[in-house]
Amino acid sequence: MYPAEEGVVVHTKALIVTDGPLSRPVPVAVRYDPAASEPLVQLCFPGGTEWSFPRPLLESGLRAPSRDGDIGIWPCGRVQTIVEFHTPEGVAVVQFDSSALLRFLRRTYAATTSPVTH
Repeated sequence: MYPAEEGVVVHTKALIVTDGPLSRPVPVAVRYDPAASEPLVQLCFPGGTEWSFPRPLLESGLRAPSRDGDIGIWPCGRVQTIVEFHTPEGVAVVQFDSSALLRFLRRTYAATTSPVTH
């Protein structure tokens, strides 16, 4: 179950990258609440695992390798993006279709842009 869906939410699938056999895609909710006191991108995985980081990290990581503390994001070929999380327990590597993350970012910009009035 995902947290309550406020703000921008895109549901997508991602691959958890391991050194074992290929895994199946897992559902991920990518969230952004521009009204939050500290708006962050949140990746919400099944079982309640959630990773949060600033939106500019995702923006830059779609174009070139970027890191902020324990989180790294970089393009992988022309259509994939890797998100890597370092914890005391180890490293988790997740592969996304870049198009889903770009769609998400476009929606976050639309949600934070106020209409022009004349």
